[in-house]
Amino acid sequence: MKDIKVLGSGCANCRNTIALIEQVARDKGVPVTIEKVQDMQAIIGYGVMATPGVVLDGQVVHAGGLPSRDKIEAWLS
Repeated sequence: MKDIKVLGSGCANCRNTIALIEQVARDKGVPVTIEKVQDMQAIIGYGVMATPGVVLDGQVVHAGGLPSRDKIEAWLS
């Protein structure tokens, strides 16, 4: 199971990132847990200065803007 955190204020890109990750995970049959992190101190603690940020299994893999479907598929491979 992949542990994913989406870092952001709750903006449209943050919500769309969560939805896209859920859709790709479903399509690939990969079990994931997704946590939404909105606390700015926690986000800064990851070193993310542009949201949405994505943390996969403890490692920042994306920051700023909506990640592409191809990028998400690569994370879940």
